[in-house]
Amino acid sequence: MKTMKLALYTGIAAVVIGAGTTLAIQTNESDQSSVAQAESGKTGQAITIYKSPNCGCCQDWAEHLAANGFETRIVETNNLNEIKQKYDVPRDMASCHTALIGNLVIEGHVPANDIVAYLEDPQFNTIGLSVPGMPHGTPGMETGRKDDYQVIAFNANGKQGVFREHKDY
Repeated sequence: MKTMKLALYTGIAAVVIGAGTTLAIQTNESDQSSVAQAESGKTGQAITIYKSPNCGCCQDWAEHLAANGFETRIVETNNLNEIKQKYDVPRDMASCHTALIGNLVIEGHVPANDIVAYLEDPQFNTIGLSVPGMPHGTPGMETGRKDDYQVIAFNANGKQGVFREHKDY
């Protein structure tokens, strides 16, 4: 009888340990997959881009996002100021296009990898990211010259903070 109980307990222990090991392996593979996805920018995130019909750099930025795994939808409009006002883009954050991922506002030539990083770790109380103006060297503004620039996180009240800096890239 003792041998039978010992065999039963040993069998149960083996099943529990085996299940735990399988779960740990699956979790680790999932974590590695998330890291690889973040590094490659393959998000599958849908992004709607509002731009002027005549803006070539906006089209180039949209292609940059698509090449990095975003599902882009372009809406051409001559009323970009109305879009910016509707989504609380501060005037000093404005650029040539405004985009939306759910409720997140993306203003200007924000790099895809910065968008991915923000989506993985949203900044408290912010509604968007911006690269104000049109700095040379940003995605869609590749002119051969590379200006230093900042990606700014902002909230609906106009408060801002640096999310990322790009220098000597």
